[in-house]
Amino acid sequence: MSRIKTLASAVLATTLTAGLSTSALAAAGDPVKIGIMLPFSGIYAQLGEAGRDGLKLALKEKASALHGSPVEFIELDTEAKPSRAPELASSLLNQHEADFVIGPVHSGVAMGMIKMLRGKDTIMIIPNAGSAAATGPLCAPNIFRTSFSSWQPSYPMGKVALDKGYKKVYAISWNYGMGRESLDAFEESFTAGGGEIVEKVLLPFPSTNFQSHVSDIAATNPDAVFTFFAGGGAIKFVKDYDAMGLRGKIPLLGSGFLTEGTLQAQGDAAEGVLTGLHYAEQLDVPKNREFREAFNTEYGHYPDIYAVQGYDAGQAIANTIGQLEGDISDKQAVISTMEKLTIDSPRGEFTFSRAHNPIQNIYLREVKDGVNVVQSVAAEALEDPARGCKL
Repeated sequence: MSRIKTLASAVLATTLTAGLSTSALAAAGDPVKIGIMLPFSGIYAQLGEAGRDGLKLALKEKASALHGSPVEFIELDTEAKPSRAPELASSLLNQHEADFVIGPVHSGVAMGMIKMLRGKDTIMIIPNAGSAAATGPLCAPNIFRTSFSSWQPSYPMGKVALDKGYKKVYAISWNYGMGRESLDAFEESFTAGGGEIVEKVLLPFPSTNFQSHVSDIAATNPDAVFTFFAGGGAIKFVKDYDAMGLRGKIPLLGSGFLTEGTLQAQGDAAEGVLTGLHYAEQLDVPKNREFREAFNTEYGHYPDIYAVQGYDAGQAIANTIGQLEGDISDKQAVISTMEKLTIDSPRGEFTFSRAHNPIQNIYLREVKDGVNVVQSVAAEALEDPARGCKL
């Protein structure tokens, strides 16, 4: 354990028996080793914990699919620092010989992980990071994603804007991968339908000095505004937008993370905001209702999108092991089996694209009485274009 601790500030190696008897464990084969590279400290700690908890719940529920093999978890805290990624990923690959590596949250960390894991026998499953490159130019047979590409939540919102009669849109986000890719995806569909981006503003990340830009929006007076912000930035932008008196005057649209996990802090300022995302807490899907109650029973609170994505990573692992009757020694067989799965997700069923990104519904959501209420399916079974992927 001391060696593991030198690699990360918060590391935990545990074994999941999931109700198996001692005799069953004694007869089991080699453990399934799952490395978890998520942030457990810092600004993204809550997201990392949610993803891990969802992962473990799925593997507990599907213990019978593991054919008696115990699961060994090796948890490494990425701290959402890209500089740590190669070292931590290397330790999981070479020292721990992990069968699966789950992570990360941060797209910069994903790039560092992919550098070490791409083309190796270990299967990497991304439970959040939306970087287009992961299932685009850097795609690989052993890299899967159970979350989204940055393109998916934003692209359908261009048509949503056009359908509502908006012709001139002001676009604003942070100047980093997820921000740029989200705005580009919206612009792609919006301009293809005849819309015009009258202004595109990219702010230094993670600046929340929005007042001058909100004033500029008021002066420009576009038909609508499209944005990507998340977390504290999303809270501040929505509140500043409301404080300037723009709510109800200039419609605010965004990638779903604008109002995901932020509504309580945004309060009335978020009312009426329209977003696109592959999940909503009140989504009327039987699996969603079952999952939410099971998660609450296990952890004492209801899950969010990050827990859903971790849960589906766990389902992908368990379902693959089940179909292979517990034998994951042939990594090509593992890949071939996983890429053909249909995942019964709380977001609705999805399959994997040729680039191993989810082919999934994107829901149009409107904030009503402090809740993201699904208005319609903005795009059904949307497949990321995976530009640059050579698979």
